[in-house]
Amino acid sequence: MTDRREIIENIIRCPICSEALFVTDDGKSALCRGARRHCFDFSKDGYLSLSSQGGGGDSKEAVTARRRFLEKNYYLDKANAICQTVKKYLPQSSVIIDAGCGEGYYTSRLAECADRVIGFDLSKFACAAAAKYAKKEGIGNLLYATASVFELPVTDNRSDAIVNIFAPCAEDEYMRALKDGGYLFVVGAGRQHLMGLKELLYDNVYENGERRDLPTRMEHVEKVICTNEITVRGQEDVEALFSMTPYYWRTSVGDKAKLEGVEALTTTVEFEINVYKK
Repeated sequence: MTDRREIIENIIRCPICSEALFVTDDGKSALCRGARRHCFDFSKDGYLSLSSQGGGGDSKEAVTARRRFLEKNYYLDKANAICQTVKKYLPQSSVIIDAGCGEGYYTSRLAECADRVIGFDLSKFACAAAAKYAKKEGIGNLLYATASVFELPVTDNRSDAIVNIFAPCAEDEYMRALKDGGYLFVVGAGRQHLMGLKELLYDNVYENGERRDLPTRMEHVEKVICTNEITVRGQEDVEALFSMTPYYWRTSVGDKAKLEGVEALTTTVEFEINVYKK
């Protein structure tokens, strides 16, 4: 609890009244220092419930499928590339926020890059899976909490870096949370990302366009493009990959049927890492 206590009492703020938090002596809850003493409990899995939205985000089934896929390390080189890019700009003593951390695959690796890391996600199922993995691996400098990336419960100008991986980019909120001179790492799909999957599903295939929510008020420092080819084996893994994409929600039943019986899928995987400085 020592590392998590330090993170909470020095970085996290009450999502209701914005006052500082402190951890109770029994380590089961965090209370704010405001007059109302708002209370936030740790789950049995170890994450802190801070969301003011009463749930939301990915379902338990979606989280389970994504973790099963990622644990097979199809994206390991992408995780390594993200960490290498972060280390290029930050000292080990940094505070990093993973905004939209999901089940924590990348967050647990970011914990090797900095002394204190906080993963926020709206899904309680994602935070539960992430916290459970961190506990199993003994990663003590890492805290998970439920919260929206648009309402990060952290003090102003306190974070050295925010990492945003395939999640909405909330520039105004990130500007508030980052220190002057802090860095934002926005990771998203490159032009050729999952082209093999799209060619299997659709008759007309196009490159991915530029995302529309990239920062406009921060200094763009660098773009890193990471590209390789993977072969996903087994229909379960192929379907898990598909379920991780936005195509899952906007593909017709007929096109989805093209995945049935596919036991191997070779596709390009391309991440773009955009680095910004406040």
